[in-house]
Amino acid sequence: MMLRTTLGLFTAASLLLAVPGCKGSKKTTAAGTKVEMPFTGNKYESNNRFFRGTGMGVSVKQNIARSKSDLEAKNQLASQVGTNIRAVTDQYLGQTENANNADVADKFQSLVREVMSTQIGDLRKMGEETRLNETTGDYTVYTAYEIKKNAMFRFMKKQAQTNTKIDEAARKKIEEILDEEIKKADLEDHD
Repeated sequence: MMLRTTLGLFTAASLLLAVPGCKGSKKTTAAGTKVEMPFTGNKYESNNRFFRGTGMGVSVKQNIARSKSDLEAKNQLASQVGTNIRAVTDQYLGQTENANNADVADKFQSLVREVMSTQIGDLRKMGEETRLNETTGDYTVYTAYEIKKNAMFRFMKKQAQTNTKIDEAARKKIEEILDEEIKKADLEDHD
């Protein structure tokens, strides 16, 4: 009897000592296990001052994984810029009485696509991490980029001023929209 009690206490003590060795960072729910990934959280999300995008790429070749990650991050960034500009344009054009609002909106969206397809001067890489899965031989690359909003809007204004496809009336409306957004972004940048 004494041997069973001692053996039971020894087993219980062993289990208690082993529990702290288990990793507590993984949380499993009915939906599955939570995976911690780099470049997540507020620091890597767009806000009043920055457009931000993150990407992930996987391949057996490191340079291909990096290219995939880079492309995904830039696409996410472009999508956010496009969505933001579309909302700003719709709001602005909804407030103004103009017979050619739809034409201005189309030209503005075309300008956004052109700008996003060119190299942006103020695009900054916030970070990049590369991981190798030794079991599969796959490289996983994580990338994060950001663009200051005021720099992006200034670049777009410069592109609008030099774009020969935009008529003068549409150019004036586009510049008004961008001037308003530059003013807002500059206020946020100096806080």
